[in-house]
Amino acid sequence: MSARIVIDIRHIKDFGIGTYIRNLLEAIGKIDHENRYMLVGREPDFHYVSSLPPNFERIHYEHGDVHWFEQIRFPLFLRKLAPDLYHIPLNAVSILMPRPYVVTIHDMGSLMYPTRKGRASKYSLFRFRRGLQRADRVITVSGATRRDVEKLFSIPPERLRQIYNAPDPKFLAKARSGHLSPSKAEMHDRERIRLLERYQIDYPFLLYAGTIRPQKNIARLVEAFAVVKGELEDHPDYKDLRLIIIGDEIAQYPSVRHAVIQTRVEQRVRFLGFVPIDTLRVFYEAAAAFVFPSLYEGFGLPPLEAMASGTPVVASSVSSLPE
Repeated sequence: MSARIVIDIRHIKDFGIGTYIRNLLEAIGKIDHENRYMLVGREPDFHYVSSLPPNFERIHYEHGDVHWFEQIRFPLFLRKLAPDLYHIPLNAVSILMPRPYVVTIHDMGSLMYPTRKGRASKYSLFRFRRGLQRADRVITVSGATRRDVEKLFSIPPERLRQIYNAPDPKFLAKARSGHLSPSKAEMHDRERIRLLERYQIDYPFLLYAGTIRPQKNIARLVEAFAVVKGELEDHPDYKDLRLIIIGDEIAQYPSVRHAVIQTRVEQRVRFLGFVPIDTLRVFYEAAAAFVFPSLYEGFGLPPLEAMASGTPVVASSVSSLPE
């Protein structure tokens, strides 16, 4: 007898977690044509799941998960679907979440580097803990995250499952290019050149991709780049080296903007915001190196994506990154 499984896909467009959700659905769609999957999301979210088989059903729910009222409305909506299991693919579990459910926890950065204070911070911790402790299974994406969950929330080991993340297969395009026909390989190269010209990039660059939250250590990255730039001023290949940062808008993070101004690298550091995955793939492939000085990671998907693209990675050696 087939099972009815609800999956919340409202974060399918996010950086990192969105990659996890998209690839999870695609992989399940290839191996499971028996169980019925009900994907709960907003209309734009379903753009990313158009190629799934018939046993995947779209359930429209046109609300996010930020407003406090969603702690009540979303669980009531889910109960009407009467599934055998719920999967919440990130630790944003509603207070009244019906059971049984599985939750995937990607990191604990919101607890270790909180952006809220006072009652809001205490509520976030309460919701975080409750979401994990009530779950029938907790999926962690690294050994480091699993140890954090066990230590901080006393989740029994038998309810934990460690399943590593994986890069989107699109980032393996460069590795596959050696097996392409000459015409397709030439087309791949032309596409890359055309995209870099559109962004007016005709210089070597270091790349960072991801959010710019405090634990990502981007201000220190800018400072380190200023030092490297000075040391390479007379280098024949890297005297015009730049730093390209793909992710959040710099306006939200004054400390990063201050670091750029203070180190006088305004003309050498570019912030591009979020870009489509096909554009990101080209940037990975074209970078001289990918730099990732994070102070804490639950997994750290961008370094893996860069390595899959054949690009050298310089990363900090903390939390999950050595894995």
